[in-house]
Amino acid sequence: MSQMSKKAGNTQFLFRILQGALIGLGAVLPGISGGVLCVIFGVYQPIMEVLANPFKAVKKHIRLLIPIGIGVVVGFLGVAKLLGFLLNRYPNPSVCLFIGLIAGMLPSLYREAGEQGRNRNSFIALGAAFALVLGLLVTLRVISLQIVPNFAWYLFCGFCLALSVIAPGMSFSTLLMPLGLYTPFIDGIGNIDFGVLIPGGIGALLTVILFARAVDSLVKHHYSVTFHAIIGVVIAATLVIIPFASFAAGVGSALVNIVCMAAGVVCALALDKFNSSIEKK
Repeated sequence: MSQMSKKAGNTQFLFRILQGALIGLGAVLPGISGGVLCVIFGVYQPIMEVLANPFKAVKKHIRLLIPIGIGVVVGFLGVAKLLGFLLNRYPNPSVCLFIGLIAGMLPSLYREAGEQGRNRNSFIALGAAFALVLGLLVTLRVISLQIVPNFAWYLFCGFCLALSVIAPGMSFSTLLMPLGLYTPFIDGIGNIDFGVLIPGGIGALLTVILFARAVDSLVKHHYSVTFHAIIGVVIAATLVIIPFASFAAGVGSALVNIVCMAAGVVCALALDKFNSSIEKK
């Protein structure tokens, strides 16, 4: 192997670790779905094949999964404590940065959704998913349920976390925040609290076993409809987390939020461009 080929291989390995870290980051960040990032980075289908048929598919995708897996662990565990701090100290600018990241990734998600063509059913799925998820999330916010976390509820948190990877666009934070479960779950992960990690892990594992094969089949046989529905879910979930009140709080607050959104968009577009250049090489 030439020196140039080795260098390109090392660059791609490190880039896959970065992608994995961002996927792990997206798994815990409010409003972002790790599954959406898997789709955007082009690793969703290989991961779903492995989750649906681990013994058959792992050998086929092992070279991809190793760096992605390393990155996911680093991103997921490494950022949880920092995330808890930022959300408590700078909640609105942090959320606006995440919103910018999502907005900047929408063009690549739309491009991915159209890889096998678009038809009327694709856009019906987009609209229906948007309306359904927006209605559900707004209802949860209006009700403002507050729940005391326990073993059973942390099982539910694990279910939502795995679902956000298996079903791209479904951010687990949008389900947990209205119930008051998001912050204790993230704090538990950041502090390596086994009272949180064990039930959360059990819930995630059961979700993968029960739903991974069904979702994998859905993507393979109804690609366009599935991915356009994902776009609808992403847009609805993003609209719900926009901190509108903070924009009305004053010019300074609004300006900071706008700058954070713009920074998120720029970072997402730059990452997409870099990702495309690596894939071409």
